[in-house]
Amino acid sequence: MTRETGTDATAGAITVGARIRVPRSSLNAGVARRDITPPTGIRAKNWGPADWERSEGAHRPLTLSALALIGDDARPRVLLAVDGTWWRRVADERAVRGAILAGLGLVDDQVMLSLSHTHAGAVLCAADAHLPGGDLIPGYLEALAEAGIAAGREALENASPALIEWTSGRCALAADREFDLDGRALVGFNPREEADDTVVIGRVTDAAGAVRATLVNYACHPTTLAWQNRTVSPDYVGGMREIVETATGAPCLFVQGASGELAPREQYTGDVAVADRHGRSLGHAVLAALDALPDPGNEVTLTGVVESGAPLAMWEARPVGGSRQVAGASRSVELRRRDLPTLDELAEEWKDIDPRSREERLGRARNLREGYIDERPTVRHPVWAWRLGDAIIVGHPGEAYSLLQRALRARFPDVALIVMNLTNGPGFVYLPTTDAYERGGYQAWQTPLAPGALEELIEHAAELIRGLLT
Repeated sequence: MTRETGTDATAGAITVGARIRVPRSSLNAGVARRDITPPTGIRAKNWGPADWERSEGAHRPLTLSALALIGDDARPRVLLAVDGTWWRRVADERAVRGAILAGLGLVDDQVMLSLSHTHAGAVLCAADAHLPGGDLIPGYLEALAEAGIAAGREALENASPALIEWTSGRCALAADREFDLDGRALVGFNPREEADDTVVIGRVTDAAGAVRATLVNYACHPTTLAWQNRTVSPDYVGGMREIVETATGAPCLFVQGASGELAPREQYTGDVAVADRHGRSLGHAVLAALDALPDPGNEVTLTGVVESGAPLAMWEARPVGGSRQVAGASRSVELRRRDLPTLDELAEEWKDIDPRSREERLGRARNLREGYIDERPTVRHPVWAWRLGDAIIVGHPGEAYSLLQRALRARFPDVALIVMNLTNGPGFVYLPTTDAYERGGYQAWQTPLAPGALEELIEHAAELIRGLLT
């Protein structure tokens, strides 16, 4: 996330005055948090094999954190990082985010609500109110909207001059989860494939250099805890937050990256200690990257040579400014969809699998047909992008494979790039690579989108980013 610049950078020379560039965003920022731990007994059945439906407690608190950002256009933008599963229906997401927009007096392109995608959270589907534990869902969705409004308002009210300095690190938690066993495509750790291990971090400091918040963007499905676990949990995100917040003394916001094919090696367990261990792995990676940064407002600069037993190149921290340039864009892309089997056809196809798992699959297929797809041959897929000085934040509602973030970072190496899945829309739509369709795995047969949709999304997002940078 850093690169060398100098007085003769175009010729490739490094001269006195050259510095190791740290991408920066200079603006007003505010942060606030609310506890959104669901009530015990709420419906939390997110796995087909689960023989229970109501939660029996909480492993760790679930939170909603708001980061308010105001740059030189004086137009507030609010990022909401939410410990949540996924929106199973378009109507529920629109109701919650619509209430937050109205409560904050903002419009669609000013708020990005990003779900962590924990698979150990409450079911976010009001249509399940008739099922065990479902009676608590409508009230929880209302409470979620109220928490978003309250945290957003507080963050906007306490926004003050701040600097966000961006860096990146590496964390080995994420692994490829497309595994073939005896010719059958499974969802689980594939030791033969390399995973994108990039973690992008934003350190938010005030005018005095004190840390006000840390933003963490990492791509890895929170599927450590599965059907054996009966508590609600933020999964590994909770343990990561504890590590980072203890060290920095400030809130840590997590946003899920492009993790369609990425998950922990060790997963599908009921042991919360494994989730906490995973969180420590990511948390320490974040702290290592933060500790490699110079003090807030500084860049390491080549100041000269000191003669000693050897001539010493003196790289020293020197203060620099940050860009206040901000902009935003929001535009949908039409993605081609494939022909979908009917619900009756799916029921026949899955008639021989475990009844609980069959009902879970059919429920997801049913929800998919309510609001996201219609009779048209394409699906309108929205994308949001914000420019914050030297950084770009991109959010979309689907579950894209990591190619999305890898391709965009390769095209725009000079900016800090935060790519978020499960943002502002339904989170049940995968965008696999062409190779994944050829494998015929879960993500490919589950999605309504045709092969090539991910590549179309990449081009669309790149176009939005280019527009923000010119």
